[in-house]
Amino acid sequence: MEKTDSLVWFLTGAAVGAAVALLYAPQSGKDTRRYLGKKAKQGREAVGDVSREALDKGRELYEKGRKMADDAADLFERGRRLVEG
Repeated sequence: MEKTDSLVWFLTGAAVGAAVALLYAPQSGKDTRRYLGKKAKQGREAVGDVSREALDKGRELYEKGRKMADDAADLFERGRRLVEG
């Protein structure tokens, strides 16, 4: 969750920075569009990075859970055999 919080703060900071820049140092329309486009690209990249990391972590946790379930099933089966045998 820390990375998600960081992303939210990054995007908030980018939006506030863009608003302040537009209000206090107006530029030509072309320059402003270029600036906003660059910030939007940085935001998309940050979201993409966090998404990839979250997906990788989810896969890792899934595999750990699956292994634990397989181990538990194996232990259960061995215990059942001991009781029956």
